[in-house]
Amino acid sequence: MGKFRAACVQLRSSEDVAINIQDASRLIHDAAKGGAQFVATPENTTLMATDGGAKLANSFDEANDPALAVFTALAKELGLWLLIGSLAIKVSDSKTANRSFMIGPDGKITTRYSKIHLFDVDLDGGESYRESASVAGGGEAMVADTPWGGIGLSICYDLRFPGLYRALAKKGAFAFTVPSAFTVPTGQAHWHVLLRARAIENGAFVIAPAQGGTHFNGRKTYGHSLIVDPWGAVLAEAGTEPGVIFADIDPAQSQAVREKLPSLKHDRKFADP
Repeated sequence: MGKFRAACVQLRSSEDVAINIQDASRLIHDAAKGGAQFVATPENTTLMATDGGAKLANSFDEANDPALAVFTALAKELGLWLLIGSLAIKVSDSKTANRSFMIGPDGKITTRYSKIHLFDVDLDGGESYRESASVAGGGEAMVADTPWGGIGLSICYDLRFPGLYRALAKKGAFAFTVPSAFTVPTGQAHWHVLLRARAIENGAFVIAPAQGGTHFNGRKTYGHSLIVDPWGAVLAEAGTEPGVIFADIDPAQSQAVREKLPSLKHDRKFADP
């Protein structure tokens, strides 16, 4: 497992799929110019829809999604590993999957992950979300094999479920991806502490590209894409504007932390209270 440079692409996606593809592609190019060998984009990379109906109207099944053809070709052109944080993939007449795609430098999709935990919440100030109304939840945790080792995939609200990351770590993941579109209130309160906690608990790097700023429909996302090391230190952080952040990753650091604090080996079964 050698060292590599990772990049998070931060976006402010709209309802225009074509423009979002262009914006993401431009920043992926910028990441490659900055020396990144692994690039990750946020949740909802090509579509931040007003509601579930608009999402369905602007979504495609996987075989016909225009973004996948562009991004697989781009990964091959640039010779890098590319994690598309999520696309809305139509899986029925009434539902999409919120799905991540890991693409290798040969332009082939190596791993797919559909978001397991769906964001059904009511926040202060009248913000209310029912992701399950238009999204089919996934049911399988996924670790992507890369030249540097296993990378565990997750999406946004998954971050609040530590058992998922424990399972990914025990399957050998030295890093987790957490592409997100966090709300501003939850981001201000919980984004940094949860990402650092998942890193510390598991001795893993966390690579978390985010949506940020005020979107076309007035929705606001928190931004602050982060890359965190296995000791919980923040290696790179964005603000709220679109752009790219970088960090140099040494997978051996994960192993060193896990040897120093071997909590992955100390889990014990216990009876429920």
